[in-house]
Amino acid sequence: MPRTGLVLEGGGMRALFSAGVMDVMLENGITFDGVIGVSAGASFGCNYKSRQAGRVLRYNLNYVDHPDYMGVRPLLKTGNIIGAEFAYHTLPTQLDLFDDATYEANPTAFYVVCLDVETGKPIYKRLDKCDREGREWIRASGSMPVVSVPVQVGGYKLLDGAMGDNIPLEYFQSIGYERNVVILTQPRGFQKTPSKAFPLIKMLLKRKYPKVVEAMQRRHVLYNEQLRYLEEQEQMGQTLLIYPPEKLNISRIETNKQKLQDTYDKGREMGLKLLPTIRDFLGSPRII
Repeated sequence: MPRTGLVLEGGGMRALFSAGVMDVMLENGITFDGVIGVSAGASFGCNYKSRQAGRVLRYNLNYVDHPDYMGVRPLLKTGNIIGAEFAYHTLPTQLDLFDDATYEANPTAFYVVCLDVETGKPIYKRLDKCDREGREWIRASGSMPVVSVPVQVGGYKLLDGAMGDNIPLEYFQSIGYERNVVILTQPRGFQKTPSKAFPLIKMLLKRKYPKVVEAMQRRHVLYNEQLRYLEEQEQMGQTLLIYPPEKLNISRIETNKQKLQDTYDKGREMGLKLLPTIRDFLGSPRII
């Protein structure tokens, strides 16, 4: 049997769409040999390995308006627009418990993608434990430049993995995952354009982190090349692409709870609609 993979794009709170799709798959006993996530795809995707359907939506609805979770307050206090200690350590260990035991016992491999700020190259890390160090890797994967301080872990200084590999299907294929489901957070036909914030990013980072600036400058080109590659792989029959039905009405750091719920619900609707297709594509997934 070919090894199966789940590839998760980021996009901040747009990834609640992915969470909705994942919850449907979890509830229907669909498993993968490996999961890889970038940015919010990593933050939300780790719950697939811990088999905690519903947790992503629950903790976001419960804590998105907490002053230490996300926004201007943590940015001014710590330099991170997502509260590093609260969001990645206090919340999963004290407020909405992450199931470490199930995560570690689950044979599914889980990978995150980060960007090495010194080289501008992506770093791929397998996380067999979601302990404090593991959560720091996940935090690094979603640490956006300028509004986040580089995360020091594993001997690296790291930022948002999406700057180096937005949709890491090709990497997953290179390490042996032959049949992959890819969940995207932009609709089919989307094309990325240069960031309007790039001049500001360049001004703020070019002296200290020139390789980050280079990665940001070419990010839209890489992303659009990856979209073409995804479509080629889809046509070859070894990749199943799951897109939102339309552009999601939600920002990366959305705090409107109705928009969070609506985005998640769209993911659930798509997951239920495509469930027979997913089953057929994967063959006979193990029931857990």
